[in-house]
Parts: sequence; structure tokens; C-alpha cells
Amino acid sequence: MDSTHVTGFVPLNSLSAEALTQVEGLVGEVRLTIGQALFQRGDADPLRYYLLEGRISLDTGDGSPPLLIHAGSEAARHPLARLKPRRYSAVAQTLCRIAAFDEAALDKLIAQDQTTAYAVQEFEGNDPYWMFDLLRNPAFSRVPPANLHALFTRFHPISVTAGQVVIRQDDPVGDHYYLIREGQAQVSRHNEVGQETVLAKLGPGDGFGEEALIAHAARRATVSMVSDGLIMGLSADDFDTLLKEPLVRQVTATEAMTLLQGGKADLIDVRVADEFKQGNIKGSVNVPLCLLRLKIGALDRQRLHILISDTDRRSSIAAFILSQRGLDARVLAGGLSALKQSNDKGAA
Repeated sequence: MDSTHVTGFVPLNSLSAEALTQVEGLVGEVRLTIGQALFQRGDADPLRYYLLEGRISLDTGDGSPPLLIHAGSEAARHPLARLKPRRYSAVAQTLCRIAAFDEAALDKLIAQDQTTAYAVQEFEGNDPYWMFDLLRNPAFSRVPPANLHALFTRFHPISVTAGQVVIRQDDPVGDHYYLIREGQAQVSRHNEVGQETVLAKLGPGDGFGEEALIAHAARRATVSMVSDGLIMGLSADDFDTLLKEPLVRQVTATEAMTLLQGGKADLIDVRVADEFKQGNIKGSVNVPLCLLRLKIGALDRQRLHILISDTDRRSSIAAFILSQRGLDARVLAGGLSALKQSNDKGAA
């Protein structure tokens, strides 16, 4: 359904043009014949309905005359009996056409849009469109609106040129996380004899520098610009509190076992191949952390991915990388030993 059909509804009429482009992915259409019910009094469904065409009656069931809602009227600009559980039964009096939204998804979009709009005002003239592009990244849908507001005011722009090294392998722990706003970059690593391997290509919306900040270790790779561009920097402290915490989520060993046994998740071991060969959890797949960016395209975006390593450090980095790219990822709390203990108890 085209978003122009719903722009007059409340509170969709408050959305920015950028947010309205996302509405089309949220709205569904329901058609009713005469006498067909849309919902019943007492229902607690997760949907929000708007009347596009026709006439709907809302009946309380207490013998009082029903409310009649006509498409195009002032009452029809608002959701039909929004309060849950439903206080009315909704029945079509004519052929009806209804716009249906998942209420949680719509509320999240509205909250993000209003938060971003507020942040834009505080950016003092800086081009706001990169922020709206950023919100289209599925990862940022998991960041609370309050955090988004703070993020947009604390990112600072850095102009870069082709060939410029932004972070260098083996440098001490950095103090920033970066997002590419304009331009292209590449991630590379050199071995003991100086041979360089390109690990990934990065473009607008991609982030880098998180590994050293999460692991509190030296930089593990070099990121250099392939073209002139603009990157946005975020301090390590702001990265930890505003971005890492909502994106790096954990599951306990018990929760992981339930998900895996129910076929609802995959287990990814991010240790190096030699570590994996020495001992691993049956059914796990080895994708070393250093190769994760190269392998992301092969991972099922519809599955939950549980990341495992000896400790939480490498798996936390892996979870952040996957979450940042819109995959559903969790860190196994306690690492490999926790799941082995859970397995042993289950077998006992």
C-alpha cells in the first residue's frame, strides 16, 4: 500500500518525509464484507487499524447505540478502538477497506522519528539526512530512542581523503568508533612477514573500530580510505553506554540449549580453526572472528545466531558486528565452558 493513503491519520501525520518512506513496509490491508467483524470486544490483538473506505460500527455490547465511523470523517483519522483490551466490537456496515499496522513497530518508528527530529534541531545546520539513512539500518532499530538522541548529538564529523589511514593495525587501544557517512574504505591485515590481506570493503552506513573498544586491546586491522569522504566519530565512552550495550545481548547456557534443541538458533564458534579442531560443541559452525565480515553474506538473516568463544570477549565483538548489519545475534554468557557444563548436566 502506498504511504500516501495513510499520511492523514493520527499520529502518522506527524512523521517526517524520511520516516514516511518506511511506513510502506509496515502497513497491511484488510478488506471486509458487510457484516464481517474486524475485532471483538475484549480482544488484545497487537494491531492498530485505520478506516480507509466504507463504514464501521463500534458496539460496546451494553445495549447502547453503536458508534458509526465513516471513512474520511474526523473520527476516522484516529485508530479504531485503540485501547486494549478492545472496548468495542467492530463490524463492517458496508464493504470496507482497512489499513493495519503492527502497533509495536509503528510506535517504534514514531519514537525514532521524533527523537531524530529533535536531535536534528540540535545539530545546528548539519545535514540531517545521514541520520535518517542510519535509522534504516536494522541494528539501530534496537537502540532505545533516548540513546539515539544522545548518539546523534555526540557523533562528530571528520573529513578524510583517499589513501588516508583512519586506524592502523597494532596501534594501542583507540578512543573512537567510526561510521562512514560518505565515501569508501577497506579493512586489511598484514601477517608476520608483511603480506597484506584485504578483509572487507566498507561504504556509507558501515561502522568500524569496535573490536579494539570491546576487547580493550590493540587494533587488529588497518582501515584506510579508498576515496575522499566523511566519517562520523563517537568516543569510546559514548560507544560503550549508548551503542554497545543495546546491541550486544546475552543468553544463558540454559536459554541457549532450549533455543538450539528447538531448532530456533544456530551456534557459531568464533575461535580460530585450530582452537575449534581441538574441541567444540557438536552442531556448532566455525566462523573465526577474523573472517566474520567476509562470511556474513552466507549467514541466514532469518535465524538467531548464538556466538560462542572461550570467553565473552571475542563473541561480544562478533555479536556487535552481526547486529550492526541487521542480524539477530546473542552472546553465550560464560562462553564455551558454560555450554559444556549445561550439556553435561543434560546428559547426566
